[in-house]
Amino acid sequence: MSSKRKRVTSQQVADLAGVSRTTVSFVLNDTQLSKSISPETRNRVLRAAKELNYVPDAAARTLASGQTQTLGVVVADTQHLEVDAFIAKLLFKLTDVSRKHGFKMLIETVDEIHGGDAYQRLVSAKQIDGLLVVNPRADDHALAEIVNSPFPVVLLGSMGNPNEYVVTHAPGAHLVVDHLLSVGHTRIAHISYGPMAYQSARLRLEQYQQRLEHANLSPDPELIRYGNFSAESGFEAMQSLLDLAQPPTAVFAGNDTIAFGILAAIRERGLRVPEDVAVVGFDNLPLASYASPPLTTVQTSAIQQGQAGGEMLIQRIRGEVAEQQRIIETKLIVRESCGSSTH
Repeated sequence: MSSKRKRVTSQQVADLAGVSRTTVSFVLNDTQLSKSISPETRNRVLRAAKELNYVPDAAARTLASGQTQTLGVVVADTQHLEVDAFIAKLLFKLTDVSRKHGFKMLIETVDEIHGGDAYQRLVSAKQIDGLLVVNPRADDHALAEIVNSPFPVVLLGSMGNPNEYVVTHAPGAHLVVDHLLSVGHTRIAHISYGPMAYQSARLRLEQYQQRLEHANLSPDPELIRYGNFSAESGFEAMQSLLDLAQPPTAVFAGNDTIAFGILAAIRERGLRVPEDVAVVGFDNLPLASYASPPLTTVQTSAIQQGQAGGEMLIQRIRGEVAEQQRIIETKLIVRESCGSSTH
């Protein structure tokens, strides 16, 4: 004989609480209509559900609420998941926020859902209640269509769309360039973290150039290289800079992952950081303080961005008022790699 216990039903919860099944559905699915139910009745339903150890059936809950309780998270390039350490911290916090609000997460990459209608297919499949896109491309026209629609979408990183709901960070490249200039560097190179279609990569390059011009220094095109998310791409770009007849005395890396590759390339040439070449990164990953030497970098906080993005999307799904833009502050964390440690 099977010892498996029968599943507790919503009708049993309703009977114990002395209410209708409809009321139980409204309360436990937290629908808009639940706001008309008195606090006393709501508490009675919640107590009954807890006493009976009631777990809502996922399919039934979807039918009752019209929602899947699932957030779609799209990473705009497969390589981000493979090589960018910032993404791991971001997804960790998104998972935490989702769980606390009763949501699951479905993670995809653009490469995995091929075609110009990738986002449309993901949305129209009705597997998700809202979409969060990590580091979108400014030229992603298919995503722009969804952003311009009523479907709840939040971007982590701007694509320059006036209708976007976005979490981004304050500019930080000027902090890097100004600091390197202040300690005497004038031949400063920049290696981007990715292609210029990513707005944050392009803005860091533009701000780097603007700060040099502000100091009456003409940006030198031969000191600019373009990484491709990985430490390996930073390593290769730095090798080409060191091959120049007049190599840079300092390098601003588009992110910390790129900076780790830069440090390795400098060591391989038998050079020292910061005595021969100063290096500054961006993101302040946990590993930055354990690099050799410890890496000067800009703090942007993946945890704060994940928290803000997840909460903004859930607010939009629930029909609540959400701010359209959230800007996370940046701060220069000075360590030994720039030759001007505060420690």
